[in-house]
Amino acid sequence: MLTLQSFTYGPFQENTYVLYNEHNEAIIIDPGMYELNEFDAFFSYLSEMDLKPTLLLNTHTHIDHIFGNAAVVMKYKVPLAFHELDKPVFDHQLTARAMYNLTFVPSPAPDYYLKENELVTLGSDSLQILLCPGHSPGSVCFYHKEQQFVIGGDVLFQQSIGRSDLPGGDYDTLINSIHTQLFTLPDEVSVYSGHGPKTSIGFEKMNNPFVGKN
Repeated sequence: MLTLQSFTYGPFQENTYVLYNEHNEAIIIDPGMYELNEFDAFFSYLSEMDLKPTLLLNTHTHIDHIFGNAAVVMKYKVPLAFHELDKPVFDHQLTARAMYNLTFVPSPAPDYYLKENELVTLGSDSLQILLCPGHSPGSVCFYHKEQQFVIGGDVLFQQSIGRSDLPGGDYDTLINSIHTQLFTLPDEVSVYSGHGPKTSIGFEKMNNPFVGKN
């Protein structure tokens, strides 16, 4: 069984997630720590909980989701992975850094690429990789079927959706991803988004003004 812990960090108020099992093995997803005190708080939490990170994942590689990649890789010596279709976004992280006038240590290159419909494992638990382009070309979501939750990145928010006006984004592609990859999941599935509060598939089907109807 997995435990999920969330943190909200950085100038973009990005949600960072830690998943861990009963053996204290952990996966870090989208580390958005930016200020020094955020790094301190994050690493202190992992230490106090005696968690042992084994993998670093990015749902996509916009800078607010990779601010902490370098520090996590350096501290824990864990492999980093995201979808290969997001490499053009990743390769422009320094351009984005300059555009927003932000300072952060660039993310190291991935150790390998995620592939849609494959599984990410943590002990006896598995997360299915759902390819959901539109916000970025290689956006992915991580679905845990047994506990009925999905870590969704910036694809679907509570009564909103991710931006599609950034380089590599496309509105029609994003809407199609939501309908074919997320809205096919059971209504009770909880959605942990890259920004904002938790929601559910059923709630968004009924109340999200941006997605239309199935």
